Amino acid sequence: MKISVEIPAAFRLAPLVQKTYLVDGELREWTGALHSVYSPIETNGSPTYLGEYPMLDEAAAMEALAAAEKSYNLGRGKWATMRVENRIEHVLRFLKAMKEVRSEVVNYLQWEIGKSFTDSQKEFDRTVEYIVDTIDALKTLDRDSSRIQKEGGVYAQIRRGPLGVVLCMGPYNYPLNETFCTLIPALIMGNSVVLKAAKHGLLLMYPLLHAFKDCFPKGVINIIYGDGPTTVGPIMQSGKVNVLAFIGSSKTANIIKKQHPFPNRLRSVLGLEAKNPAIVLAHADLKVAVQECVSGALSFNGQRCTAVKIIFVHESIAAQFLELFNQQVEALKIGLPWEENVSITPLPEPHKMAYLQDLIDDAVSKGAKVVNRRSEQAMTSLVAPAVLYPVNDTMRVFHEEQFGPVVPILSFSILDEPIQYMVNSNYGQQVSIFGTDADELSDLIDPLVNQVCRVNINSQCQRGPDVYPFNGRKDSAEGTLSVSDALRVFSIRTMVATKDTDLNRKVIGEILSQRQSNFLSTDYLL
Repeated sequence: MKISVEIPAAFRLAPLVQKTYLVDGELREWTGALHSVYSPIETNGSPTYLGEYPMLDEAAAMEALAAAEKSYNLGRGKWATMRVENRIEHVLRFLKAMKEVRSEVVNYLQWEIGKSFTDSQKEFDRTVEYIVDTIDALKTLDRDSSRIQKEGGVYAQIRRGPLGVVLCMGPYNYPLNETFCTLIPALIMGNSVVLKAAKHGLLLMYPLLHAFKDCFPKGVINIIYGDGPTTVGPIMQSGKVNVLAFIGSSKTANIIKKQHPFPNRLRSVLGLEAKNPAIVLAHADLKVAVQECVSGALSFNGQRCTAVKIIFVHESIAAQFLELFNQQVEALKIGLPWEENVSITPLPEPHKMAYLQDLIDDAVSKGAKVVNRRSEQAMTSLVAPAVLYPVNDTMRVFHEEQFGPVVPILSFSILDEPIQYMVNSNYGQQVSIFGTDADELSDLIDPLVNQVCRVNINSQCQRGPDVYPFNGRKDSAEGTLSVSDALRVFSIRTMVATKDTDLNRKVIGEILSQRQSNFLSTDYLL
C-alpha cells in the first residue's frame, strides 16, 4: 500500500545542487561529476530527490590534504602555534554562525537520514552543548598546565600539543553530532583537518561551509565529498595523515588503516560497531526492563552503535517479558519524521530492508518466530519492528549487528550463558543488566567490566553524558572519546625543560614576563 505524503510547509525542501567544497579557505566550485541524493521519504511512491553533491577525484582530495599540510607546516603553522584562548575564540565564532543555520541543518537531518524532527533537533542541540563543554574542558586543561614545575633540579612546563594532519570521517546515523565529536576536539587542539563527509547526511554540511570558511584560518579545515576509495585511499597512501578519526564499521576501518605506509606514525581514534546485549535477570523490575529495552533496541530504528541488539531473558520470566515487550513495541508509532510522537521512521540505506528481511527469514528457518504483530509497510523504506524469539547461535542475527528494527530475544537458565556470549563476541562496547538482587548483580558486574567498557544497571546502553568515557574493547573501538578524553587523544604531552641555573632562570623569566612564547606561558584562562 502506497501512501500520499503531505509535507508541512515548515519542512518543505527545495532540491540543492551543491557544487562547492572547502579547500585552503576557499569555497571551490566542482565542474566534474555529481552524485544524486534521494531521501528515504517517498513522495508519489518514489524516493524524493534532494539534490546533488560533488564526486571529487583524487587530485581534488590531494589538494585538500596539501592545504592541511601547508596549514600545519610541520608544527610551525599559525593555528598549531596559536594561543589556546585564540583558538577558542575561533571556535566560538563558528558556534555562533552554526546556531544561525539550525533550522536548515535539522531539516536536512530529517530528509536525508529519516531522523525524527524531535531527534534531529536533539542532535543539533547536543552538538552545540558538546562544543561548549569542549571549550570549558580545554580551559580547565590549560589552567592545569599553566604552571612551571620543578623536580630534581629541572624546571619544566608540560602542555598538550597537536599531532598534525587529521583525517576525520563521521557516520551516517549521526552525521552532525558524531562527526563533530571528533572534528571539534581535533581542531581546537591545534591540528589541521581534512573532513570527508558521511555517505548519507552530506547535504546538511552545506549550510555550514561558509561558517567553516569564515571562522578558521586557511587550510585548517578542509571539507571534501566523493567516493571513499577515490578520495580517502590516496590520502592515506600518501603517509601524510597523522591521525585517523573514523566512526563506522571495523571492516572499513581496517581497510583504511592498512593503506597508510607508516602505521607506527598513525594514531587511530575509532568508534566502531557493537552487539550490545541486555541481560534481564529473574528478579528484574519488568516494567523498567521492558521500557528500557524497547527504547534501547528501537530508538532511531535501532540505528545506533549503542543500541541494545540482543536480549537475554531468564527463562522464569521470559513469557511475561515478551508479552509486555510486544505490547510496547506494537504501540510505537510508525510514520514520517515530522509526525507527532513518531518512533519508527524511514531507513536511509537503500539495501537495508532486504538485509533485515534476510536476517528474519534465516532466523525463522532455524526455529525462531516473529512474535509481535507487524503493521503493513506504507513505504519500501519503512520497516515495522520485528521481535524474534527464541533466537539461538545458529542464526545470523545472533552474531551480526543488525543496525535496524529487528530485536532478537532468547531465554537463559544460568548466568554463564550470556557471559559466554560476550566472551565469544567480536565486540565489547556495553551491556545492560536488569535486576534487583544485589548479590546477583555483583556476580555479573565483576566479570563483565572486563568484557565491555560500560556496564549499565537497570538502564539501556547509551553514550552520554558526554563527560563520561566512550570507548570499547575488541572490534568496537580504539581510543577513548568524551569531552575531556577527546582533547587528549587528538594531542600529545609536550614539555619545555631547563636546569635550575642563574642563566636559565633569567632567560625563562624574561620569556614569561614579556609573553614571548605561546607555549611557555603562565597566562591563566578564566
